[in-house]
Amino acid sequence: MRDRDRDRERMLQLEEEMIREMCQEIIAVKPDVVVTEKGISDVAAHYLAAAGISAVRRTKKSDNNRISRATGAIIVNDPVDLKESDVGTSCGLFEIRKIGDEYYTFFDQCKNPKACTIVLRGANKDVLNEIERNFHDAMNVTRNVMLEPRLTPGGGAVEMALSRALDAMSNSESETKDDFFQGVEKYPYKAVSRALEIIPRTLIQNCGGNVVKQLTTLRAKHHQQPDQFTWGIDGETGQLVDMHKFGIWEPITVKMQTIKTAIETAILLLRIDDIVSGTKKASTLTEGSGQGDGKRKREDEENKPTDESNKD
Repeated sequence: MRDRDRDRERMLQLEEEMIREMCQEIIAVKPDVVVTEKGISDVAAHYLAAAGISAVRRTKKSDNNRISRATGAIIVNDPVDLKESDVGTSCGLFEIRKIGDEYYTFFDQCKNPKACTIVLRGANKDVLNEIERNFHDAMNVTRNVMLEPRLTPGGGAVEMALSRALDAMSNSESETKDDFFQGVEKYPYKAVSRALEIIPRTLIQNCGGNVVKQLTTLRAKHHQQPDQFTWGIDGETGQLVDMHKFGIWEPITVKMQTIKTAIETAILLLRIDDIVSGTKKASTLTEGSGQGDGKRKREDEENKPTDESNKD
């Protein structure tokens, strides 16, 4: 038993010496805060605290990467490989704050940070989830605008302007000489023109307005003044407003993708309908071609002698 106790004490001593050496490697580069993904033993926390170094343990890898981008620090796997250049010097303040019943660590006053954290608070989990969803949508809109800095008026103004343009070009009395909109080929564009009016119509219906009156007025305004394509529907009152003055805009990338997806979906449905109808026709032809053979077979069965006739 004495030998086992002596071995255990020696093992603990070696472990403490190894931890002290690791902490000395960290203390040598003079950091103020140490962030790690794994745990920190009490012995290591004691050595770091004695040197005036705060330690944050069990941090997620994604959060660790964000802290690195915000403070300018470099993530190192082994304390032996630490250099003074690996220490981030862009953070001006590190503190712990209590929000509600939880404690949170904050890296504030960072110089030119490449990442940040936004704290969302709500009365309950449902409200908080709704706030997070809305904020996520807002961030995506900002991203789309940064990638493609072009906007289109909202409130169904673009849909009505496109509907007017397609209707004018596919009109039989139109002055356009383009053969693309002549004959039977113009009817799909008329269908698209009617489909685009669903957006302003839905906005009016959601507001409880007079759909026929407001939609007719909006259509007439776009036809009479083609250059005034920014007129749309107020989503709260259902009245006609100038979206340029009203301040309602949408990213052009979202609008283009919406129209492309709708047209591609319609094409896909038409193709599936053609395949199904073609299959039905093929099965009908097969049944029709086999009617003669089936009739002849039934006649042979009727004329076939039965067992009673053979006895006679």
